[in-house]
Amino acid sequence: MSAQKLTTVSAAREALSGGETSASALAELQLATVAVTEADIGAWQTLDPEYVRREAARADAAKCAGALGGIGVGVKDIIATADLPTGVGSDVYAGYRPEQDAACVARLRASGAYVFGKTVTTPFAYMDPAATRNPWNAAHSPGGSSSGSAAAVAAGHVLAAIGTQTNGSVIRPASYCGVVGYKPTIGTIAIGGVHPWSPTLDTVGTFARSVADAALVASVLAEVERISPRVVIPSHRPRLAWLSKFPWSEPDFDTLRALADALERIGDDAEIVPIAVPEAWRDAKATHRTIMIKEGAETLGDLQARERARLPEGVNAAIDEGRTIKGERYRDALINRERGIAFFTGWLDEYDAVLSPAAPTTAPQGLGATGDPSCCTLWSLLGFPSITLPVGMACGLPVGLQLGAPQGRDDSLLSAAAWCEARLPFQYLT
Repeated sequence: MSAQKLTTVSAAREALSGGETSASALAELQLATVAVTEADIGAWQTLDPEYVRREAARADAAKCAGALGGIGVGVKDIIATADLPTGVGSDVYAGYRPEQDAACVARLRASGAYVFGKTVTTPFAYMDPAATRNPWNAAHSPGGSSSGSAAAVAAGHVLAAIGTQTNGSVIRPASYCGVVGYKPTIGTIAIGGVHPWSPTLDTVGTFARSVADAALVASVLAEVERISPRVVIPSHRPRLAWLSKFPWSEPDFDTLRALADALERIGDDAEIVPIAVPEAWRDAKATHRTIMIKEGAETLGDLQARERARLPEGVNAAIDEGRTIKGERYRDALINRERGIAFFTGWLDEYDAVLSPAAPTTAPQGLGATGDPSCCTLWSLLGFPSITLPVGMACGLPVGLQLGAPQGRDDSLLSAAAWCEARLPFQYLT
């Protein structure tokens, strides 16, 4: 089977199950792509072609059994892997070998998939940029913190990858790199073995080239029956809310124009209702930051005391700020979060999903920053599932449409996203 037909997990699984290709042949196609483009992109922290070949051969020996049998998946380098280093994007952990896999990696292997390699992360999955470049234009950021995971899928190195999000670290890089990024309801995928920043907010997510693929990979990582492995496109006319901006974020003209075009293309088949975040919740971004920075200081404080000189500027500044947050302010933020979950669950109940920009701009030029995550902040704070689809281009770079829904409504969110995807075809990079 030609490489052009093996661009999604679904297509590859069909070919593997039908004997039209093998895990080893698929791996060789992907390694050839890596060899041609990786020097310009820098998506991988650890990638050993001989390791990939051994893992693919092992999958072939097992007849590629399992939901993801024979598929190599990129794993963000803050997620523990027993047979590959987990460097957390920092010299502090250079060469570190965990004793066991993270819970999500163990589930990945149990599905018949294997770890293709470790993708680049920003240090400690925070805002200090890594060296990865955007596959669409190497002069632009791929976003962060799951920089390598998004870039590897966009470049065709792998069919899927795993990342994490505490604020915008799945949705934003997926939008910048022109792929699907899915952040499930918080707690749906166990975070054991993932290097923590904020236990209240940290979430494991997936990258792929279709809603169906992102859902399938997430379903094998998740607790049993939390996410359906099969996305069903709804037959009813969906009712979708349109949130054009957040109180703390103003999308630029080019982004809104691309999204307006996407809304126009689906507008005849859906009911689209403009909404705005109520005034009472304009401080939700500050609530999120209080929780994130306070918990980051508690999680990484001891490490900073030992290794301050080797931590990047942004991480040190965040920990220092977190130390200044008093317990009462932190408790108030947690209470506000619970109030927000209750309010927004009720407020959004009548919609199949809420549409919004995935990022306020396309990928920024230069590698000095990872971009603005603020379009992702509300859903990250509330632990609501969200997903972004590439739906257009602006200034030669992809634009993502984000969909969100209340906690626990992952399957219906994915259905709404698949409905939109079917009407908003996108030409992927490779």
